[in-house]
Amino acid sequence: MTSRTVETTAGTAYGYTDLPWLMGLMTGDEKHGPAATSTLDALWVLYDRVLRVSPGTVDAPDRDRFLLSKGHGPMAYYAVLAAKGFFPVELLSGFGSYDSPLGHHPDRLLVPGVEIGSGSLGHGLPLAVGSALGLRAQGRRDARVWVLIGDAELDEGSNHEAIAYAGATGLERLHTLAIDNSSATHGRRGGIASRFEAAGWSVTTVDGRDHDALYAAFTSPHPGQPHAVVARAEPKNG
Repeated sequence: MTSRTVETTAGTAYGYTDLPWLMGLMTGDEKHGPAATSTLDALWVLYDRVLRVSPGTVDAPDRDRFLLSKGHGPMAYYAVLAAKGFFPVELLSGFGSYDSPLGHHPDRLLVPGVEIGSGSLGHGLPLAVGSALGLRAQGRRDARVWVLIGDAELDEGSNHEAIAYAGATGLERLHTLAIDNSSATHGRRGGIASRFEAAGWSVTTVDGRDHDALYAAFTSPHPGQPHAVVARAEPKNG
């Protein structure tokens, strides 16, 4: 694995090895720990090495957009955003409290860097398709759209419609990161990649804890096609 530290807005450097401590600052009964930890490494690699967005460019028209569809386990997302300086680390300890902006589902109006309010399964990928279409219509060819979904979300029909449409229209600026921790009720084990491939997507399946493999998959060329990365993590139920 690779890691680096960055200077946050508060002037303190945080790196990958700090993420467990940052996540530990968030307490309460609604943490959805397995849902959060399954995304931790993939989120870090995206924000550390791939996404063209920073605390200073959260409103830039040509920024990359990251949409967390798997919004019911946002602890890892909050930890990564705090480590990268999008908001003060001190906010993490108030996670889920009445007056905290860090709710059990992210709110785009309250948390800097958050693109969508999420938590209801199946909404993120269709929103990402719409975002990619909108950027293409505006001629913003450099802006990329990334959306993180869970394998259980593929039980929702809205995702299948979005996958089919994106493949047919060649939305090459659209990227889907599917975290596979074997939590789907109806999905066929190991069958996530085939769903995207059948719809005309470029697809790569990797170990969701291997940072170099994740980076290679995230940056793999895919001209004329949307791209999906299936990141396998340990099963949700052990």
